[in-house]
Amino acid sequence: MCYKVLLGAAVLGTGVGLVLYTSESMETAGKAAAMCIEVILPSLFPFLVVSNLLIGLGFAESAGRIAAPLMRRVFNLNGSCASVFIMGIVGGYPVGARAAITSYERGLCTKAECERMLSFCNNSGPAFILGVVGAGVFANSRAGMLLYLSHVLASLTVGVCFRFYKRREPLARTRAVTYEVQKPSRVFVDAVRSGLVGIGNISAFVIFFAVAINLLFASGALGALSRGIAALLTPFGIDSGSINRLLVGVIEMTSGLTSLQGAAESMNARLSMAAFLLGWAGVSVHCQVLSFIGDSGLSLMPYLCGKLLHAILSTVYIAVLFRIFPISVSTAAIAAGQVEILTQMNLMAYLVCALINCAAVALTLFCLWIWDRFAGKI
Repeated sequence: MCYKVLLGAAVLGTGVGLVLYTSESMETAGKAAAMCIEVILPSLFPFLVVSNLLIGLGFAESAGRIAAPLMRRVFNLNGSCASVFIMGIVGGYPVGARAAITSYERGLCTKAECERMLSFCNNSGPAFILGVVGAGVFANSRAGMLLYLSHVLASLTVGVCFRFYKRREPLARTRAVTYEVQKPSRVFVDAVRSGLVGIGNISAFVIFFAVAINLLFASGALGALSRGIAALLTPFGIDSGSINRLLVGVIEMTSGLTSLQGAAESMNARLSMAAFLLGWAGVSVHCQVLSFIGDSGLSLMPYLCGKLLHAILSTVYIAVLFRIFPISVSTAAIAAGQVEILTQMNLMAYLVCALINCAAVALTLFCLWIWDRFAGKI
């Protein structure tokens, strides 16, 4: 009952805020929509299409069989979960979560195994971290590489930690993941259509939560909260501006990350905040995962605990990596020049560059598929 009262109050407050701040909300929605078109669409859409092609043509299945022997030893999962792990690493939010839940619905894993996978198989993809965050936000390719490395290391660490979650429950019998392989032309059309639907869902959440964050700022609620937290953290050198960016990112990851562009904090501090936000993923992504879980009976707590642990570990790893591989000013200047070139490219050219990056991942999994199919016959 308390949950319903709070939810009703939040919905009512949002409605009142939209009426009181109509012009501000429309402006924010327009800026969020423009960001989706200029940033999210070019960086994620090609990768979503390639991910769908890998599934539809059976490449992820073959790569999963190759990685299957490691799954039980490292993550306490049966071999059929290997393809979910691969898609969770390279597919981006929320591809991994959807793949895990689909595997559970098909009987390829138990409930406990699915909850383990949800804790670490739903990660940000390399296209977003390297392209949007590294080149776009930090204007530094090395920053993107360090963030992606810390992100993957934290994900693997969370997976190892959650191998002990319900460890006494038996695993599902390992069997090959089978997909109904259709004609390549049909698979390509379905992949493009599914990628467009995925971009639409992601953009819808980004726009809604951007408006919600704007309402929180306009009403003064988020500002008051950030000032209160900053007052407690002032001895540690953290100001209200940093708290504002973190609070925004905790709610909607993309908005929080873009707010780091040109921020006054040092490179180390901004990288730490970016690593934390990428690991946590944001309430917007969590809502997408919650919509997939639906009435499946799966618990959301392992997923939320896994994301919080992922955020903390990512922050620790990026601090260590930054000390080992410091980012110099000269490197940033070179990367800034690369970003200036990218900003002068039209949308079609950006899509072609993103497709080339995706093709590199596709080629790697294609080689694994060739090895799996023909190695035994040579």
